[in-house]
Amino acid sequence: HYPIGLLFDLHASNTALPWSITVHFKNFPEKDLLHCHSKDVIEAHFMACIKEADALKHKSQVINEMQKKDHKQLWMGLQNDKFEQFWAINRKLMEYPPEDNGFRYIPFRIYQATTERPFIQKLFRPIASGGQLHTLGDLLKDVCPSAITPEDGEQKTQVMIHGIEPMLETPIQWLSEHMSYPDNFLHIGIIPRPTD
Repeated sequence: HYPIGLLFDLHASNTALPWSITVHFKNFPEKDLLHCHSKDVIEAHFMACIKEADALKHKSQVINEMQKKDHKQLWMGLQNDKFEQFWAINRKLMEYPPEDNGFRYIPFRIYQATTERPFIQKLFRPIASGGQLHTLGDLLKDVCPSAITPEDGEQKTQVMIHGIEPMLETPIQWLSEHMSYPDNFLHIGIIPRPTD
């Protein structure tokens, strides 16, 4: 129930491609994974994530103005790997009025490969009270300070989004607009830095 790219970042980003995966068909780990018994359940979960992200970004105004056929088009575009079909609707969820300079809050989740906690999520604005853009580094300092390397220390972790280690100076609004997953969340992996 996590995006495959995030799973790769957390568990295999330092391995050779293609990623070898073992699929089990017995003894489903009910306590660890969301069990989706049908495509309808997967669609409902996806749409719930989209709605949660829009509640953070736009107070649910964009998703609530859409019709059921728009929701279906969003899902069908994703399910059938039809980017134009998906983006025709998702584009509206990624826009904001120019006078706002960004979303209300950034929909993000931070996952750490070295903890049992599923993820960290809290309210975080893309613009500081003084008007300056918050960066990825600002988000991490506020939400997950252990991911930030002390100035006099060695870098022990990597911050990964879609297999890329973005610069900490990158505006979080830009990352949210350009590197969110299809569910409109910015899924950020924190992994130990390879020692070799």
